Amino acid sequence: MDRGFRHILYPFVLFLLFIGYSSDVHATITRIYGSVTDSVTRETMPYVSVYLRNTTDGCQTDKDGNFSFLTSEDRAVLVVSSVGYEEKYISVDARTQYPLHIKLSPAVYELSEVEIKPERERYRRKENPAVELVQSLIKKREQHRLDSHEYYSRDRHELLTIALSNFDKSKLQQELLERIGVLQNYLDTSLVSGKPILNISSRELIGSDHYRKSPESHRKHVTARRRAGVDDFISEQEIDGIFEEVFKDVDIFQNDINLLRNRFVSPLSTLGPTVYKYYIMDTIQVEGTPCIDLAFVPFNSESHGFTGHLYLTADSTHFIKWAQMTTPYDINLNFVRTLSVSQTFTPAADGTPLLDKETLTAEVEITAQINGVYVKREVSYRNYLLDEPARLELFYQPESVVEEAGARERSEAYWEANRIGHVSEKERSVGDMIAHLREYPLFYWTEKVITYLFTGYVPNKKEEPEFFYGPLNTSISNNALEGLRLRVGGMTSAYLNPHLMGRFFVAYGFGDNRLKYMGEVEYSFKKKKEHINEFPIHSLRLRYENDIYQYGQTYLYTNKDNVFLNLKRMEDNQIGYLRKAEFSYNREHYNHLSYALVLRNKVYESSHLMPFETIGGATPTELPQTELELNLRYAPDEKFVQKKWDRTPLLPERPVFNLSHKVALKDVLGSQFTCHHTEASARKRFWLSSFGYIESVVRGGRVWNDVPYPLLITPNVNLSYTLQKESFALMNPMEFMADTYGAWETIYYMNGLIFNRIPLIKKLGWREVIDFKGFYGSLRPSNNPALTNNHNLYLFPLDHEYKNPLTDMPYMELSFGIENIFKVLEVDYIRRLTYTDIPGINKHGIRIRVHAQF
Repeated sequence: MDRGFRHILYPFVLFLLFIGYSSDVHATITRIYGSVTDSVTRETMPYVSVYLRNTTDGCQTDKDGNFSFLTSEDRAVLVVSSVGYEEKYISVDARTQYPLHIKLSPAVYELSEVEIKPERERYRRKENPAVELVQSLIKKREQHRLDSHEYYSRDRHELLTIALSNFDKSKLQQELLERIGVLQNYLDTSLVSGKPILNISSRELIGSDHYRKSPESHRKHVTARRRAGVDDFISEQEIDGIFEEVFKDVDIFQNDINLLRNRFVSPLSTLGPTVYKYYIMDTIQVEGTPCIDLAFVPFNSESHGFTGHLYLTADSTHFIKWAQMTTPYDINLNFVRTLSVSQTFTPAADGTPLLDKETLTAEVEITAQINGVYVKREVSYRNYLLDEPARLELFYQPESVVEEAGARERSEAYWEANRIGHVSEKERSVGDMIAHLREYPLFYWTEKVITYLFTGYVPNKKEEPEFFYGPLNTSISNNALEGLRLRVGGMTSAYLNPHLMGRFFVAYGFGDNRLKYMGEVEYSFKKKKEHINEFPIHSLRLRYENDIYQYGQTYLYTNKDNVFLNLKRMEDNQIGYLRKAEFSYNREHYNHLSYALVLRNKVYESSHLMPFETIGGATPTELPQTELELNLRYAPDEKFVQKKWDRTPLLPERPVFNLSHKVALKDVLGSQFTCHHTEASARKRFWLSSFGYIESVVRGGRVWNDVPYPLLITPNVNLSYTLQKESFALMNPMEFMADTYGAWETIYYMNGLIFNRIPLIKKLGWREVIDFKGFYGSLRPSNNPALTNNHNLYLFPLDHEYKNPLTDMPYMELSFGIENIFKVLEVDYIRRLTYTDIPGINKHGIRIRVHAQF
């Protein structure tokens, strides 16, 4: 599952499960239903608000303009309203005949230049005054961008609220919720539909933004931050990072708008005229200023764009006074019914648009049977300074977000005095409501179970836990050497000691009757808030591990004993043992340059599956090596989700470079061989605007000495039926060995580029994926026991007689996949392109991945 989506979703899953499905009890229920159409064009109208006046009963029309809802009212007035149309009122009672066929009349406009007739007009770009107007806006957007100044600063207030949508009377009449009568006091109203909502999470921030052009630096100074709601049991850094990444500030003057971890084409993009149709609709008053209403709509409604309006001053400047954007109904965007952005601007003295307020609203629906989730993010700005700021020292702070000490403990008086935007009483009372709910055992235990399932860890207590048991997905597994494997483990947190933390596991295999274990202690020179791996790391680490070792398999994104990897496409019998002791110094800098120096003693131990036998006939049981390793990593502007056990990088838009070198000297600290091993890699994500993105990684390495096969390079192989990045799905473990290699993987996530243009298929919301990967290497004759008389080298295992040095051509795999099947599943067909005549290999296969995303 996409990590960003998963971390947003799971706090609210528990609430949706707790609230449950709608059920109607007690009162006599009437179904009000019908359809809404445009009285002029006769087209159906989606997302029209339909409700009974002075009640909480109602709904929005669906994509076909149909509506249906239940009410216990005997007599009422039905209100039908939509932006740009005259509101309509219809009396309904027991005698009303259904279905209702309602026609809305457009509000009176004096159309100029172009008349809109949706899906019927012959649209032309040439000699279209609307397109000419947009092109003039695009040409001058750079000189009016805020960051065209040498400096700028501004105060900001940010409020993000998340609620259950359509929380109407029928929900409160459920037997469970009737006993929680306090919920009635917390009902709020959606800005999208005007329907009742129940706020379940609130996050608020007061601070300021600071920018310097040369050298380019962005700093956010946070003076106050707080949160409350159903997600407050999650790591604060984890959830903060996710929300800030998914709901970014919107800049319509950029080519792309980054929201929901997707790229949307801005209406002012240089690609705008090829993506959007533009129309000059009317002249209206915006805050007393005559403005031209410039409408836009994408040519292809399934692609990642917006429909909306730019309101430009009706003078020679054509200053953008107001922008409104909404995703089309048919957009290929999961779970999001509507996403709207509204921005208002004030001109600076030099004409630069200064953003006064940005409001983002979204309605998220997981299934049609349960409540949706309503999101509102409001950001207000004031006190712009387009000159050298008073606080230049902020640019010399290493972190991009500078948070004042005590920012999370501000008094209510501080918030009242410094808040720019408005926060309603209902939005402020989220914490009180959740506290009431946690007094009910059912909610309390539902919250706990969902927490354990989604995070994979069980804390020793709810508030400031000192210890976490887990991860749960490694508790039971199976492999050819150990048979059934059981494991327990855990880790401490900064609440026990902010500088000294540890983790461990103990595992037992019933097949080899052998105990495995790992223990780690890490001292951080920097005081930690929650977990040891918080950025930036500056620590000393001591670790000892005694466990199995799977040759040719390196698990980069999961644990080797993850229960979900137990099902394999072939017998996993290249397994031995490895004892490893490490002492390391680790340092990360705010410029995202990091390095580590590791002293490591490791002992490879043979097993009945992987015996050691030298050319000279000796049968050693152990191969000891002591090595010194230096790792360098540079990841400019890297962002990640901070989790308990690890952290997940987000959107590597700039290249990430890695370089490492290991050296072991024979007869020094127990080493049997001299070995120099160098590795290097680079990775990057290339965004193609709304046409998806490409993830690419290249790596290479060399072992400079003659060494036995446990110290050679083997490609990373994936034996499970799940998709795993940077591993080969159709290669067998240790099928190829090398002492020099290069490898690559390029994945193109096409975002429905083709499927969105095919009738019928586009309704499925499928998205295309192409993956091309390969491995090219060589093996010196002096490292091949079949071609040398070096009696210290180990014979390759008997069931791995074929060891191709890959001198003729690289090993390659190509896959074509479809993701977003049922919104959560990716299925890939993989084809092996080279070395297809080797006995015992798979030439093709099907792999799957659960991959929920927006």
